[in-house]
Amino acid sequence: MAAVAALVCLGVAGCGNNVKGHSYAAADGSVTIAFQSSGTAAVTMGPIPATCTYTQSGKQVNLTCGGQTEILTVNSDGSLDGPPETIGHLAKVK
Repeated sequence: MAAVAALVCLGVAGCGNNVKGHSYAAADGSVTIAFQSSGTAAVTMGPIPATCTYTQSGKQVNLTCGGQTEILTVNSDGSLDGPPETIGHLAKVK
């Protein structure tokens, strides 16, 4: 039975690494992202909120806001890393 669960897990985007339905934040709160099940994400960078779209393939998340796409990586601990100059490291908060 465990082998079946492992095979099913391989078909899902990293099993425990799926961002859908989860929220992430920078340690200082300057960036937050809440990934919705609809393929949208509520993003706040400083005082500026935005509604963005995202897709996920394995450990890579493509976040598109206003026509600009940032590539995020899901780490083994469930956190996210984005470009240091814009998003940086985000911890999973939900």
